[in-house]
Amino acid sequence: MFAEEAEAETVSVTGWGRTAPTTARVVRPRSYEEAADAVRSCGARGGIARGLGRAYGDAAQNAGGAVLDMTALDRIRAIDAEAGVVVCDAGVSLHRLMEVLLPLGWFVPVTPGTRYVTVGGAIGADIHGKNHHVSGSFSRHVAALDLLTADGSVRTVRRGEPLFDATAGGMGLTGVILSATVELLPVQTSLMSVDTERATDLDDLMARLTATDHHYRYSVAWIDLLARGAAMGRSVLTRGDHAPLDQLPVRARRTPLAFRPGQLPAAPAFVPEGLLGKATVGLFNELWYRKAPRSRRGELQKISTFFHPLDGVPHWNRIYGRSGFVQYQFVLGYGKEEALRRIVERISTRGCPSFLAVLKRFGEGDPGWLSFPMPGWTLALDIPANLPGLGSFLDELDEEVAAADGRIYLAKDSRLRPELLASMYPRLGQFRALREELDPRGVFTSDLSRRLSL
Repeated sequence: MFAEEAEAETVSVTGWGRTAPTTARVVRPRSYEEAADAVRSCGARGGIARGLGRAYGDAAQNAGGAVLDMTALDRIRAIDAEAGVVVCDAGVSLHRLMEVLLPLGWFVPVTPGTRYVTVGGAIGADIHGKNHHVSGSFSRHVAALDLLTADGSVRTVRRGEPLFDATAGGMGLTGVILSATVELLPVQTSLMSVDTERATDLDDLMARLTATDHHYRYSVAWIDLLARGAAMGRSVLTRGDHAPLDQLPVRARRTPLAFRPGQLPAAPAFVPEGLLGKATVGLFNELWYRKAPRSRRGELQKISTFFHPLDGVPHWNRIYGRSGFVQYQFVLGYGKEEALRRIVERISTRGCPSFLAVLKRFGEGDPGWLSFPMPGWTLALDIPANLPGLGSFLDELDEEVAAADGRIYLAKDSRLRPELLASMYPRLGQFRALREELDPRGVFTSDLSRRLSL
């Protein structure tokens, strides 16, 4: 009797930004054994694991090779509701974890701006959220993981080991994460207590964040990057924490841990090019800033509203049209505020139409050798990919970020030049050496790794 083979098809693959599609053989393993077989037979162009496809750039693409779609490996294997620990397959989404764990009084330790990422992707990109200044990145809360390596064997890797630190933020290049043990955050309700305020400009925003961020578990600022002059960097600052039970209205206390994210109609499959131009985004930014309260305290919001507003619009990435968009994110250390001001001014002067720009503060750096966060300021912005001269403009920003000892986020990157990478990630040499030892044939390969010689 022959063993079943994983499903496979050759298709065009892109990141969430929908730029630079490449063709790969997508394999969908349904068991650990099928995943191991796929790794052993992925061919000369190698393979890379992929989750729900929320990496914006080319990290989960592999032109001419194999891509392992891990979403069928989605079992929650064990929950310790007393200790707050879950053991699950790497293909389990954060959305699914919230559905299962919130009614038990537990929440994921870190979530990015979407809950539609897998646990494997969260570790591979070492994702961060609005609570990095308090809780660090996702991998800091992973006690152990099972890693399928290039020779087809499975290793249990524990926090603190070199292979763990190479895998956390390693963009899938040390192996295929099969399962993980994740430590959770206790909560009393599924609502958030949120404070909102306006900042008049970039200096006002940074002063508010510096003075009071330590009072909040979660903090983020939407920033208007089209505002110029005295209003440059004007922002809406949103901060909060999980609401305690006694803050809920009496009626809501009957089901305090209910998780009911809403959903709007999906974005249309075809959106005209140029819809998100400077005039349209400028109008949106003006209205968004004006409608925000000057100061509001203790508003109750759903978890989905506070953390994942765009998840309510399926396929929202279509609104940029067929050309797609670039998500550009960098971090600059504390003490580099003048460099941050210069970059914000350059973006504002250039007129980049971004309506999803956010500024956050990072806490202590994480152990991952290629983990993105370090103590400092991180700015993320979306830019339509068809903006004239965008490539050369972002190259110039890369140079300025590197000169200020900052770095670019690899999980969102699709265009960084390889000569800048080593200065941004000082442990890159260790990462490459471990990869060479663990995977001398280069089985685990992606478009990102080829472009940056990872």
